[in-house]
Amino acid sequence: MKKVLIFLVIIIALFAALSVSTKMQQSEKVAGNIYEKPDLHPLTIEQLEDPLYQNIILPADLNNKLEKGEDVVIYFYSPECSFCMQTTPILNHVVEEMNISVMQYNLLEFKEGYKQYNIEYTPTLIYFKDGKEEARIVGLHTKEEFEVFFKKIIQ
Repeated sequence: MKKVLIFLVIIIALFAALSVSTKMQQSEKVAGNIYEKPDLHPLTIEQLEDPLYQNIILPADLNNKLEKGEDVVIYFYSPECSFCMQTTPILNHVVEEMNISVMQYNLLEFKEGYKQYNIEYTPTLIYFKDGKEEARIVGLHTKEEFEVFFKKIIQ
């Protein structure tokens, strides 16, 4: 019986050490992150150094732009969304080719965005003109469909 208890204690200690080590590694990655949050979802942590996810906008910054009546295109996505992960490289390629600025809003980190901007599905791309929603495209689309969307809003 003592051997079983010793074995269980060792196993629990190993899991605790592994948990502490993982948490420390995540804390190191999260330090000074663009989200300005001490705790991030592990999927967001994976994207911190991904070049496809470097144009992040924080909720306060988006609110500020909209209150000022600025024109802005926002890509609402979630790192949990498989369609978002397929859309991001396509969208980034299109905006780079067309020289358009698109800000990325991470709904996994800022869930209030779902309600605030009436997001039902991800990915959602919204064009705000003079601070008000002017156009929206939802879901996975082809390069050509995104080009048509941007040509329509740029005019």
